[in-house]
Amino acid sequence: MSEIRIVEVSTKAQLKAFVDFPNKLYKDVPAFVPSTFGDDMSDWDEKANPGFEYCEAKPFLAYRGNEIVGRIGVILNTKANEKFGQKRVRFSQVDFVNDKEVSAALFKTAEDWAKAQGCDEVIGPMGFSDMDSEGMLVEGFDREGLFFTYYNHPYYLEHLTDLGYEKEVDWIEYRINVPEKGSEQARHLEKLSNFVARHEKLHFHNVKSRTELKPLVQAVFQLANEAYAPLFGTVEFTDAQIKRYAAKFLPLIDPKFTVFVMNEQNEMVGFGVTAPSLSKAFKKSNGRLFPTGWIHVLHDLKVNDTLNLFLIAVRPELQKKGINAMLMYKILQNCNEAGIKYAETGPMLELNEKILAQWKTFDKEQHKRRRCFVKKLDV
Repeated sequence: MSEIRIVEVSTKAQLKAFVDFPNKLYKDVPAFVPSTFGDDMSDWDEKANPGFEYCEAKPFLAYRGNEIVGRIGVILNTKANEKFGQKRVRFSQVDFVNDKEVSAALFKTAEDWAKAQGCDEVIGPMGFSDMDSEGMLVEGFDREGLFFTYYNHPYYLEHLTDLGYEKEVDWIEYRINVPEKGSEQARHLEKLSNFVARHEKLHFHNVKSRTELKPLVQAVFQLANEAYAPLFGTVEFTDAQIKRYAAKFLPLIDPKFTVFVMNEQNEMVGFGVTAPSLSKAFKKSNGRLFPTGWIHVLHDLKVNDTLNLFLIAVRPELQKKGINAMLMYKILQNCNEAGIKYAETGPMLELNEKILAQWKTFDKEQHKRRRCFVKKLDV
C-alpha cells in the first residue's frame, strides 16, 4: 500500500476537490447535508474572505497514490489569540477515510504548521469566525444535519482520541415540538410577551420583504457582537465580514420568519433570525445553488414543517428582562401561521445557561452534540 502524501492546496482544481471531498465521503449517508459549495470555495480565497484581515490559513489534501483520502484546513486567528491570551491554531473542514495513517498524517501537518507559527495548541473544528461551522459531531449521527453545521462519521472520535486530542467544550442542539396555537404554553408566552413589551416599552418591528431587511443588517451584527462577546472563541465581526455574511444568508431568509424587538428610540434590543429548513434542498442540489439549486431552495422556503433557528440575541444589559419571551412568542406565532410543527436550533454552548434557559419549558429533544477538541503541543 502506498504512503500517505499531504499536499498544500494551491490550484483551483485542488480547491474544488478539497471542498467536494465530503460530498463523496458521505454520499451514502442519509443524515449528511452538503454546505454551500460556493461559500466553501470563497472561504479559502484571500480576496473574498475578510477573515484573512486577521487570519492566516491553508488547506491541505491527503493522497494515497492518486486518490484523495482526506482533507484539513488550518487557521491562525490572531484576533482570537490576542483576545483570549492564547497561542492556538484552529483546524477546520477536516474529513478523512477510516484509516489512522491518514488522520495521523493530516493532524501532524496541522500540528507542524502550528509550531511553525509559534503556537502551542491546536483546537477545532473551528472556522475563521463564529459564523462558520464548528464542532465535531459526537452524538446524533443518524439525525439529519443542517447546511451550516458539519457532519462526520462516528469513527472520528476514536481517531482524535488516539491522536491525543481532548474535549475543550461541547455544543448541543435541540429539536423542538412547536406548541399549537391556543395551547396553554402559547397563551402563557403571549401573556408574558405582552407584559414585557408594556413594562419595558418595547415593540416588534415587522418587515415584509428582503429589501426591508437590508437596512437592519448592520444593527443585527452590532447587537450580535455585543451579545456574543463573552462566548467561547468569538471575536467581533468586521464591517467586511458583516457584508459577506449578509450576502450569504439574506437570500435564504424569509422575512416573515424574522423577529426584531425595538425600544422607544427604535433601537434594536433583540432579534431572532430563522428560516424554513433547507436541508432537503441542499441535499437535492448537492450544495450547489446554481444553476438549478435555487429551485429546491425556493420550494422548501414555501413548503416545510421544520424551522431552523439561525441567530437569536438580546442586548446584554437587557438579557434578564424577558425579551427572549417576546422573541419566542413571535417565532411561535409565525410558525403557527405557516404550519411549522418543529424547530431545530443551531449549536449552543452547553454551558451557556442564558440561551439554554429559553427552551426550558418547551417539549424538546437534545438530539445532537458536537465537540471542540484541543491538544497541547510539545514545543
